[in-house]
Amino acid sequence: MNKLWNGRFRKGLHPEALKFSSSLHVDNRLYREDIEGSLAHVAMLAKQSILSSRDAKKIQRALLEIGREIERGKLSFDKAPTGQKRFVAEDIHMAIEQRLIEKLGELGGKLHTARSRNDQIALDERLYLRRTILAILKLLRRLQKTFLAKAEQYRDVIMPGYTHLQRAQPVLLAHHLLAYVSMLERDYERFVDCLKRVGRSPLGAGALAGTSFSIDRKHAAAQLGFSGVIENSIDAVSDRDVQIEFLAACAIIMMHLSRFAGEVVLWSSHEWRFVDVGDAFTTGSSIMPQKKNPDVAELVRGKTGRVYGNLVTLLSVMKGLPLAYNRDMQEDKEPLFDSGDTVEDCLHLSALMLRSATFNTERFEKELQSDFLHATDLADYLVRKGLSFRRAHAIVGSIVRFCIQKHISLADLPLKAYLRYSRHFGQDVFGLLDAGRSISGKKSSGSTSPDEVRKSLAVWKKKLH
Repeated sequence: MNKLWNGRFRKGLHPEALKFSSSLHVDNRLYREDIEGSLAHVAMLAKQSILSSRDAKKIQRALLEIGREIERGKLSFDKAPTGQKRFVAEDIHMAIEQRLIEKLGELGGKLHTARSRNDQIALDERLYLRRTILAILKLLRRLQKTFLAKAEQYRDVIMPGYTHLQRAQPVLLAHHLLAYVSMLERDYERFVDCLKRVGRSPLGAGALAGTSFSIDRKHAAAQLGFSGVIENSIDAVSDRDVQIEFLAACAIIMMHLSRFAGEVVLWSSHEWRFVDVGDAFTTGSSIMPQKKNPDVAELVRGKTGRVYGNLVTLLSVMKGLPLAYNRDMQEDKEPLFDSGDTVEDCLHLSALMLRSATFNTERFEKELQSDFLHATDLADYLVRKGLSFRRAHAIVGSIVRFCIQKHISLADLPLKAYLRYSRHFGQDVFGLLDAGRSISGKKSSGSTSPDEVRKSLAVWKKKLH
């Protein structure tokens, strides 16, 4: 079939050049968005008397029929089995228009009046982004609720907290889990904010200069549920900011999921034994019968690099492109779709994996007895006795060094030994060397104290439910 732009050319596109330049194998998934945008465009053309109402209805009916043909598998974008019609086109826009012309003849060719593929694809991608962002927001909420449920389940469990992967201070496990709820909330806010910019229509910008037809861009935008239009026609077709913003938000989500997955991998190891992931989200070894590998967590961690790469890919594509549209921008679709799919999958699987997880409370209790988790509490004790914090820090550091040399804990050190370091120590110092007292002693808002964690649980429960 001749290309819809072939009038100026003596020869058709070389088959290898067509194969190289075609995006149909990628953008065919935009057929719903393309038909949705075309329906709104035709309705606007009829409203403006650019098309007759009768012709507009015929085109709209045919577009809906094409949508059903695609959904029922009667039209193929690749190799067509017997009984199917195969599209031979550069992209989904041309494929649908070709099919429309087959159905309606010359009338089908009127669909593209006052429109370019440049504003058409920019519109389709925004419709895709809107749908995908709404799906991601739903999955973010589901994962947040799963973290919240686990935090409530283990609300009284104390664990060693870490910095630099070294034992630091006791914290409530619920407090640790709620940190992820907070991270994911920022992800949620980023996507909600991104939706504001996604929600502006480029339709009607034409190739770059607008159109000589008296169209109503705001009417078409309103039909599609957009809040407004992108005013500058060149900007509307040559920019991919919202796509880049979407990919950046996806990359940050994956960074958060990767940190969680990394902890699952670490915590489920024999050396840590802090968590046991359900069998349905782990695998065995082909050679070692005893193995239980946290493959789902590792894959989430591994797929993060792909999403990072997608962001860099599109930034690189757009760098230095002269205005307005350039064919380079066709390369935005694979990173866009891949990141959307990957984030949706990883959010979904992370929630299922977390739901299956069991935390080892006995292991936490045992680990709280080792190391020097209460050193900061000792320093604070001396500060309340009148010492400067720096002086108190130095004293407690010396005590810890002595205990390490003698292979004893802070609780094993007798009072007379404490007094050698400072006369401010008293018998009450031993009451500090308890994890429960340590967390209960925290006074600042947002801390790991049981009261603050209870407040936080209540706030998130209200917000998320």
